[in-house]
Amino acid sequence: MKALIIDEMHSSIMFLLADINIEADYRPLIQRDEILEILEEYDGIFIRSKTPMDRELLEKGKNLKFIARAGAGLEKIDQDYVESRGIELFHAAKGNRDAVAEQAIGGLLALFNHLSKADTEVRKGIWDREGNRGIELKGKTVGIIGYGNMGKAFAKRLRGFDVEVLAYDKYKKDFGNSEIQEVSWEELQSRADILSIHVPLTEETRMYFDSQVISGFAKPIWLINTARGEVISFATINRAMDNGQVLGAILDVLENEKFDKFTKVQKEEFDRLASRRNVLFTPHVAGWTFESYEKINEVLVKQIRKKFGLQST
Repeated sequence: MKALIIDEMHSSIMFLLADINIEADYRPLIQRDEILEILEEYDGIFIRSKTPMDRELLEKGKNLKFIARAGAGLEKIDQDYVESRGIELFHAAKGNRDAVAEQAIGGLLALFNHLSKADTEVRKGIWDREGNRGIELKGKTVGIIGYGNMGKAFAKRLRGFDVEVLAYDKYKKDFGNSEIQEVSWEELQSRADILSIHVPLTEETRMYFDSQVISGFAKPIWLINTARGEVISFATINRAMDNGQVLGAILDVLENEKFDKFTKVQKEEFDRLASRRNVLFTPHVAGWTFESYEKINEVLVKQIRKKFGLQST
């Protein structure tokens, strides 16, 4: 089998694929036009998110047996067409779930304890203890929407903080246990102090968290989004903060992550968010650790080996 790798991946991918007799062509700088020209030569393709796997491109892959997504999100892949062709689709949510969970915890603790603000002030010679008085996580009720790999990993990391953990997943049932309560969306909204979003981006979830949904929470909440930025707009977050429905936000993802492509409204709303001390930004790095970079390869190759019955050399 031959595989084309069109994005940067940890160097271990070459050894892992060679071990199961897959010949890999590592071309992370390749552009779409070139992919269209040569894709029919390959049995598989490894991707991140640079190039959409739409029907036009996939039709050129006449011999494709699999697509391996080095990450979790599948929104840039025409999944209906992939399924109709019988192409196997692998992704690596298990490879970066621990990284995402730790980032969410870190962001929450940083926000509650004003770490960014306090660090900036002390560096400037400002010693303001009262202005940086923190909030304890213990005793809070954390609501998780989306109980897949990421949601589960986040719930696991919360065990030592003496919090109550609620989870809602529209497509899963009977996953509750002694450490996490499976609840309806309405119950989560009525009880949560913190909302952590762990849903994929689909037509159903795109901008799902609008002002009406946020106003449905019985208490003011802290918001964590390490999933996809397009599930909630800058404007919605600003509006919710203005009226006290959102007390603070940890945002690893944005509705538009290309600053030079902001619309006028997006620019205005982002600037408002960026001026707030109770918002903590990171540049879509929640799943991006040195460990996850390598682990993603291992997860993908394990799936491919199992599906096609490949043996190590």
